[in-house]
Amino acid sequence: MSGAVEEALRARREAGGKSLVIYMTGALDDDFETTVLAVAAAGADVIEIGIPFSDPVMDGPVIQEANEKALKGGATPANILSRLERLDVGVPLAVMTYYNIAAHMGLERFAQSLAKAGVSGCILPDMPLEETADWAAAADAAGVETILLAAPTGDDERLTAVCERSRGFIYGVGLLGVTGVRSELASSATEIARRLKNLTDLPVLIGVGIGTPEQAVEAAAAGDGVVVGTAVVERMLSPEGPEGVAALVKDFREALNA
Repeated sequence: MSGAVEEALRARREAGGKSLVIYMTGALDDDFETTVLAVAAAGADVIEIGIPFSDPVMDGPVIQEANEKALKGGATPANILSRLERLDVGVPLAVMTYYNIAAHMGLERFAQSLAKAGVSGCILPDMPLEETADWAAAADAAGVETILLAAPTGDDERLTAVCERSRGFIYGVGLLGVTGVRSELASSATEIARRLKNLTDLPVLIGVGIGTPEQAVEAAAAGDGVVVGTAVVERMLSPEGPEGVAALVKDFREALNA
C-alpha cells in the first residue's frame, strides 16, 4: 500500500511533470514554520525535514553549519516533531536523520512519533540495506514510508534489493561524497537515474550535488525528479528569510515545469 509521499510523486509523474523534493534543516530558526509553508506554496511536492545530528556523515559544510546552529538553538527531535504537528503544510512531509536518533528514541516509538506529527516518510542515510529490517517493520506498522538511498557504486543485484525494500521513492545518490553545491552535474547522476528506472516503477529522484535549476532539469531528465538541499539551506542561513527561500524553490519549480 502506497503512502502520501509516493502518491504525490506518482501524481506529478502521471501528469507528465518532474517532482521537486526540498530538504530543510529542522528548527533552524524562529521562522522555521513560516519557511516550511512558504516552500510548500512555492511548489515543492514533498518537504524533507532534517533532524539535526551532531555527526552528520552525509552532509557537507553548509548543512553541517545549519545543524550546529539548530542544535545550539535547542533543536531536538521531539521539539521539531511537535512544531511540525501543529502545521497544515498541504504537501507530504518526510524526515531525514541518522540511525542513532531513531535507535536512541526506540525504533517503534520514533516511527510512531513521526506518524503522530503527520510525517509520511523517513530517510536514514547511514542505515545499511542489510540492517533495515527492524526499522522497516516499525515504520511499516506506523504507516511511515522507508525511503532508501541507492548509490552509483551498487551493482544491479544490490540496487534491485534497495528498490524492493524502499517506499515512497528511490533516492538516487547523484555522486559519491557529501552533500553540497557543485559547479556542474556529475555524470553519475544521470547514470544512476537511468539504471534505477530500469529496475523499478517507484518514483526515482536524484539528490546530492544538485545546486541550480539547470542542474535539476538535467538530473530530472533521466529520472522522475530531484531532491534539492544545500542550495535551500544556504538560503535559509542567509538574511533573506522565508521569502528568499521560497523564491529559490520557485526558480527550481519553474525550471522543472518548463
